[in-house]
Amino acid sequence: IFTADIIYHLQDKFTKYMEKFRESQKTETRKVAVFPVVLQIDKQHIFRKQDPIIVGCQVVGGQLRVGTPLCVPDKGNLAIGHVAGIEINKKSVPKARRGDTVCVKIEQTTAQNHIMFGRHFDHTSQLYSHISRTSIDTLKEHFKDEMIKEDWELVIGMKKVFEIQ
Repeated sequence: IFTADIIYHLQDKFTKYMEKFRESQKTETRKVAVFPVVLQIDKQHIFRKQDPIIVGCQVVGGQLRVGTPLCVPDKGNLAIGHVAGIEINKKSVPKARRGDTVCVKIEQTTAQNHIMFGRHFDHTSQLYSHISRTSIDTLKEHFKDEMIKEDWELVIGMKKVFEIQ
């Protein structure tokens, strides 16, 4: 219950409360939300081939963020790990957009650490963020303000790739 003598103060209190509530919802669902991204590996910038995989990439579409799970759809949706770090011009950044050339550190779980660049996938394969129906719903509900029209178009294309209804 909000109380105030002046209605404008009441409105300000309610607005602040709603902003805090939305931010708490975002932080709770941040792990579920997977932003769409397509990466093309640069064959001349392969720094590490195994756990952690470190490669130079071009962001073909969407937005790359730290924590994004990556997979190779060409190889039966082979999950290769999640993004642990992104660097642009030797400076660490939290996200990269379409057109950026980045260096990506991909950390793997114990179930994925046998996957190796050159053996299981190579520079001809594009890397996709591994989206699901729940991640798309989370983006729609809590992260609309961080998505642009181009990102939504990429989600539609990725739904066909991953056969999501």
